[in-house]
Amino acid sequence: MFKRRDFIKSLGLSSVAWLGMGDAVLAGIQKELPVLDLPSMFNPLRVRGKVSSAGKGIAGVAVSDGRIVAKTDANGDFELISGNDRDFVFVSMPAGFELAKQANGSASFFQKIDKSKAEQTFQFDLRKSANPDENHHFLLLSDTQIQDDYDAGQLLNVAAPDVQKTIASLNDPNLFGIGCGDLVYDRLELFKEYNESVQSYNTPFFQVVGNHDLDFGGRSDATTTGTFKGHFGPTYYSWNRGEVHYVVLDDVFYLGRIGDGAKYIGHIPEEQLAWLEQDLALVEKGKTVVISLHIPTYTGAVTRYPDRDTLGGTVSNREHLYRMLEGYQAHILSGHTHFNDNMISGHVYEHCHGTVCGAWWSGPICYDGTPNGYAIYEAKGSELRWQYKGTGLDINEQFRVYKTGYHKDFPDQMALNCWNFDPAWELSWYEGGIKKGAPEKRVAFDPWSVELHSGPNLPSRRSWVEPQLNDHMFFFKPESTDNLVVEAKDRFGKVYSKRV
Repeated sequence: MFKRRDFIKSLGLSSVAWLGMGDAVLAGIQKELPVLDLPSMFNPLRVRGKVSSAGKGIAGVAVSDGRIVAKTDANGDFELISGNDRDFVFVSMPAGFELAKQANGSASFFQKIDKSKAEQTFQFDLRKSANPDENHHFLLLSDTQIQDDYDAGQLLNVAAPDVQKTIASLNDPNLFGIGCGDLVYDRLELFKEYNESVQSYNTPFFQVVGNHDLDFGGRSDATTTGTFKGHFGPTYYSWNRGEVHYVVLDDVFYLGRIGDGAKYIGHIPEEQLAWLEQDLALVEKGKTVVISLHIPTYTGAVTRYPDRDTLGGTVSNREHLYRMLEGYQAHILSGHTHFNDNMISGHVYEHCHGTVCGAWWSGPICYDGTPNGYAIYEAKGSELRWQYKGTGLDINEQFRVYKTGYHKDFPDQMALNCWNFDPAWELSWYEGGIKKGAPEKRVAFDPWSVELHSGPNLPSRRSWVEPQLNDHMFFFKPESTDNLVVEAKDRFGKVYSKRV
């Protein structure tokens, strides 16, 4: 077994460049810890390897164990000092190479560390993409959240066929997917059925761990992701497609069982932030960076419900993440809330998505009125575009209009729910071909959600679901409903219209 002095010395010799440490810093560490034995729970492991394609090494590829990020040299070789507390060595897949799949359909970009071997070698063989990937699509599916056979049947027989049709219509060889957490609902044995849905898409999916994907009952957060890792690999990592750098983070911090349930907060541990600093140091400023995590860093629910505890619904140390993303075109993709929110905070655009399961497989909509569904993203170079796709709905179905009197809080007006709205959208109504004005945005309930979800007995499958206020309800009072047309233009200039 190495002594701590030997370990630090080897770390200094082989990893100074990767860690950004100078000799003075290392000398200080060695002086501070001169003779202590390394604890038996953490033994250093020397990891070497090569990243290659068609027998030729690939230079400049980021390789990591989740703590240290190394770059391959001109021959594609890498080396780092890891430890037996690490589970995987993984590559940040470079642009221009195919995304491989595991047998379960999820992306393959990692290899497991043998914690019993002090030295080990890993070989990553990549295959050049047959098609340029500067332009590509990806799907974001959040909260499939299956808990029983009924839920699994809805996923496999209703939601998955819709996703398959979307994939076929996009016809993009560079397509991939992201499962944005809560893949199951505490029943981890149902990862089997979840994997069946992913396999049916025949495209690599990157998975995010959610608060319902955890092993409960352990003594700390560190013990919660064993089952998830057994299926999908690391809980935080990165990859590249075209001009876009993608990152997955684990922001679910488990506090333990308190009272009658498992408690958690939204929090990104220091280990991940330190890894992300190294990861982003290899990404040129100005590039588009897309970060997927389960719990949103922030949502409009904070202001809609100011008296509620937000620790489980937002990320407590989000400002530090935002600072790390300065200089990039940053997008954060999240789920968890079962409502749709688009939040813009300076240089960060956060997309909090409606869910595949809607209001926990209790009907056709989330409790803010957003249809059950998922998001479709398109990257053209560094530009990102997106749409929300309701399950069973045409892609052009982007808002819902309610007749006068249906919304009980505003009975003398027509109501409109435009679930993917952000401030760059323009909404208008026309009477007889003449533009009359723009509906007024108000914080309000969706009236269909009120009808389906209100009260202790509704919905029948999940009676605890209640309608939630949202920031994408609009109201207007037409002079005449003859030849009435409502129009929405999104931030990319695409126009959706509906004759009422």
